[in-house]
Amino acid sequence: REGSMLLAGMLVAVVPRGNVALRAFRSAGGPRLATSMTAAAAGSSAAPAAAEDETLDLMAQLHERLQAAMGSAFGGSYASSDPMLAVATKREFGDFQCNAALALAKPLGMKPRDAAAKLVEALEVSDLCEAPEVAGPGFLNLRLRNALLEQQLAVMAADASGRCAVPRAAEPLRTVVDYSSPNIAKEMHVGHLRSTIIGDTLARLLELRGHPVVRLNHVGDWGTQFGMLITHLRQTAPEVASGAAEAELSDLVAFYKAAKARFDAEEDFAAASRREVVALQSGDEASLAAWRSLCATSEAAFSKVYSALRVDERLVTRGESFYNPRLPSVLEDLEAGGLLQESDGARCVFLEGYTNRDGEPLPVIVQKSDGGFMYSTTDLAAIRQRAADEEARRVLYVTDAGQALHFQQVFEIARRAGFAPDSVSLEHVPFGLVQGEDGKKFKTRSGEVTRLVDLLDEAVTRMEATLRERWDADVAAGKLEPYTDEELLETARVMGYGAVKYADLKGGRVNDYIFSYERMLDDKGNTAVYLLYAGARLSSIQRKAAATSGASAAELVASGAGVALSMPTELELALALARFGETVEFTTQTLLPNKLCEYVHDVCVKFTAFYLECKVIEEDAVNQSRLLLVRAAQLVIKKANELLGIGYVDKV
Repeated sequence: REGSMLLAGMLVAVVPRGNVALRAFRSAGGPRLATSMTAAAAGSSAAPAAAEDETLDLMAQLHERLQAAMGSAFGGSYASSDPMLAVATKREFGDFQCNAALALAKPLGMKPRDAAAKLVEALEVSDLCEAPEVAGPGFLNLRLRNALLEQQLAVMAADASGRCAVPRAAEPLRTVVDYSSPNIAKEMHVGHLRSTIIGDTLARLLELRGHPVVRLNHVGDWGTQFGMLITHLRQTAPEVASGAAEAELSDLVAFYKAAKARFDAEEDFAAASRREVVALQSGDEASLAAWRSLCATSEAAFSKVYSALRVDERLVTRGESFYNPRLPSVLEDLEAGGLLQESDGARCVFLEGYTNRDGEPLPVIVQKSDGGFMYSTTDLAAIRQRAADEEARRVLYVTDAGQALHFQQVFEIARRAGFAPDSVSLEHVPFGLVQGEDGKKFKTRSGEVTRLVDLLDEAVTRMEATLRERWDADVAAGKLEPYTDEELLETARVMGYGAVKYADLKGGRVNDYIFSYERMLDDKGNTAVYLLYAGARLSSIQRKAAATSGASAAELVASGAGVALSMPTELELALALARFGETVEFTTQTLLPNKLCEYVHDVCVKFTAFYLECKVIEEDAVNQSRLLLVRAAQLVIKKANELLGIGYVDKV
């Protein structure tokens, strides 16, 4: 999967005729409209009913109401029109803004303000909003009622499961997420960073929405290179080949480079390596034992990286070797379906619409002329196994954008061969490159591909140095809470690793991005360090409030205490928090983790504004409402950080 492919793409999803899989995906993951809510009588002050443990999708609710109003005001044909609903850019414009009247005025033969006024007459949102306002040339400003926001915060705070009351999908889809995919006997490098953390974040998001998720790590653990490596080890380090002595992954990398050099230069060694491949594929026990030892050493090293990156431990290693017994039947079924053709001794599938630079048909090779199988063959076997055995309704492949053409072709073959029914959505989730500050592919000064473990350790080392410098200054000034050396080291690890992950996720999955320690470790920009500082401040406020009043925020929630919003910064923070479920849903739909990054950064910015304007503790008295707002903000930021895999610190 590290091989160079031809095309880059935003998102390749092969959908059958009639869009059956896409419709199923949208029905399960599309905007969720609360069916339990009934419109309150006009002028009612009661907040709308909703599932007890879930927040409302405010944007979806307003979208639904506006479409109903357009159908009522202008005729049924307008009930499906786009309400052009957006979050208001300024507080004086309300919380949301509908611009539909401007677009509908001309076809209706009305002035925009008149169209907006007629829309208001038909619009029933009294349970959600204050009275709608027509502004400017025909904008419709919508301001949510304080009671609604207060109710939403209460639902989030009372969610003992820690889900922050995020709405569940109406129809859960069993989803396979294929990500990370390093190669056995090779170091994980910076190229594996993106697949690993994007895939892990998407799996967490899908799971939070209620979709059963199977996490699979399609490692490169089979092929001719293992014959070469095992042969070299038997001749130069037999104790490693037999498993009698342990080796580090770095040793295996050195052995691999030496074996490759010998394979290219020594014919006798190359012939012995080919015989070893045959023995391995035939199930020779000595060969399999050596291979298992190589896999175990590599996987132990991978686990250390996954632990540092907080990758979910349920990621299952299922490499190419798992599918090897299934490859002959793939060819049999392709041939039975009339899809196989021979070209220069190789067995291929030719798909319409795919040509090379000379305009000649571009083959998808599934078996080489020497009998060897290809990545495409393995991926076809994997699709069939995941659709049949895993009973997946959706399969996501998180790999670099350069593999778009490969997956587009493999998905099409799988459909034509019947390996995946129409009800299974196959999706390539591509991502861009990690670049150095020179704008070129990220490498070491010597030109080598950067080891991922070195990259992560450097971030922690730099963060530790920064924290120690500040620690010394704060101790001298008498401003630091009690803090041990181990706490500082753990904080450096959380911040350093989190900074690398967040910098990758925030820039947009499909974009290339420049790797810069200086920018990602900054505590003032849109960085994980800034988010973690905000979280630590939230924890500090709650500790001080508990010490002052003798009651924690959690105890206040249990007692039935609620939030009463009045100040502008309180309302802005509350609205941002209430939109957490909506953001999770949107991020899950688009498979773009940067949307969640943008959201949690905005929450932290709004919390900072609230913190500067509103006192939680004043003259030895605790404002309970504001303390509960602080707790709600902490719960949301903690959950968002968990989804992004960047951790949380209670003090810095």
